[in-house]
Amino acid sequence: MSFSPSSKSSISLDGVAALVDVMSRLRTPKTGCPWDLEQDHKSLARYTLEEAYEVVEAIEKNETNHLREELGDLLLQIVFHAQISNENQGFTFDEIARAEAEKMIERHPHVFGDRDAATAQDVLRNWEADKAKKRAAEASAEEREASVLEGVSTALPAMTRSLKLQQRAARVGFDWKDTALVFDKVDEELAELKAEIAKGNAETIEEELGDVFFVLVNVAKHLKVDPEHALRRTNEKFERRFQYIEKSLKQAGRKIQETSLDEMEKLWLAAKKEEKKL
Repeated sequence: MSFSPSSKSSISLDGVAALVDVMSRLRTPKTGCPWDLEQDHKSLARYTLEEAYEVVEAIEKNETNHLREELGDLLLQIVFHAQISNENQGFTFDEIARAEAEKMIERHPHVFGDRDAATAQDVLRNWEADKAKKRAAEASAEEREASVLEGVSTALPAMTRSLKLQQRAARVGFDWKDTALVFDKVDEELAELKAEIAKGNAETIEEELGDVFFVLVNVAKHLKVDPEHALRRTNEKFERRFQYIEKSLKQAGRKIQETSLDEMEKLWLAAKKEEKKL
């Protein structure tokens, strides 16, 4: 790649070096980009999260070219954060990459060391054991008791965090052994929600609804289904079918605001039939 961010001469750089150099140029006072110069870690946080979600969307839609683009956008966010840190005598992009490489070596002793791990489950079991030891060591250094639930980020989507919390608890035996028992709990939580709805207490309604969501995540865990992915698929299905309703009404010269629920329901069922034909 030929690129000349800091001089008139052409400089041959590999992809990563070119991106790092571009970001350095964008953050150069007076000659850089005014918007880029105004950013800091906090202001970039939402963009970093958005780019991560767009990567997931490209994966779910199996859009290879789009995935490459979105991964590039996510990489840009990492380079951006590294540049800001470097300007303040903090970590650099190279340090991020090197530390991650070291972490991967440490987490894969069955590849880089002499530990045995014949299956993916063996790898996960060893990894969890090592993480538990690390959490215990950190807690001991801070003179406190370690928790099984430590390290589950509060920044995760609520449903994903719920799954991780429950997976952690299940590893030490805090879980139902039989999926049927989980469904009994679903019925129990739904009954409690209905009781609070009857009382009309908004605060307890929210709490009980949260309990329903939480136990449904447990159902997903027992069925080995990612609840976040399942709900994303349902969201897409709803969007697809609702847009079928809109399109059908538009073709008939009608406005959706003037259409009855019964009519829309019929079109919804028609959309379902169309999907089954595909």
